[in-house]
Amino acid sequence: MDLKYLMSPEFWTDLYIFVTSPSFVAGLVLTVALFAYIFWPERNPFVQADKTRVDYLRERKDAIYENLRDLNFEYQAGKYPEADYKEQRRALEDEAAQAIAEMEVLMARGMKSTRARA
Repeated sequence: MDLKYLMSPEFWTDLYIFVTSPSFVAGLVLTVALFAYIFWPERNPFVQADKTRVDYLRERKDAIYENLRDLNFEYQAGKYPEADYKEQRRALEDEAAQAIAEMEVLMARGMKSTRARA
């Protein structure tokens, strides 16, 4: 592109026609709407819902149960010797029992969960 053309009235006329064309305007509106949709914060990302001890224990119990399922699967696939399997299973079951017992104590005292039970 020549510098002379950039300074000529024809360039500015062509640019004006391009910028005011319906396709350019539609593309610009679509781009702005897309950026607003993607980056518009729904709420303050730095504020988190306060979790109660019961919420923490429920999440911990779910994680332990998932670990037990994984352990059973891997044992059935032959990845663990029976002695290691029994030891890890007992440890996970004890941990789950402790979490459930503490949840029951807290719920008996009236402490509630802040999230809906799934």
